[in-house]
Amino acid sequence: GFNLVMHRDFPQWSFSVYFVAYCPKEDVPEDEDARWKFCMNCPACIELTHNYGSEKEEGLVYNTGNSDATGVTDGQKVKGGFGHLGITVPDVYAACERFKALGATIHKSPNAGGMKGLAFVKDPDGYLIEVLPKGPMVS
Repeated sequence: GFNLVMHRDFPQWSFSVYFVAYCPKEDVPEDEDARWKFCMNCPACIELTHNYGSEKEEGLVYNTGNSDATGVTDGQKVKGGFGHLGITVPDVYAACERFKALGATIHKSPNAGGMKGLAFVKDPDGYLIEVLPKGPMVS
């Protein structure tokens, strides 16, 4: 099954990220920089983002974490919770062209916004999928 490869907390921005991969535990490097490189090159690594806040709610909570697709807490619409999944691909630009050709909604193209070279697409349920380049990020 999946193993936790690494996690990072960003309390100043009220979120944490967890990277899980389908790999043997012994393949996961001890060094944090090496683990980050491992995450960005592993063929089956998933980034899970926890946006703080929903864990303090009473009762049943369902959140997508995206402002355009709110969830519910005991029947009341709310924001927060789950943000998105992230995947790595060999070529973000080619992947986005393929997604468009297949009818997917591109939420953020690779050249839009301040962070170039990554994209966000929506899955059929409206959840965001971050599309990242396999290997090192270009700064």
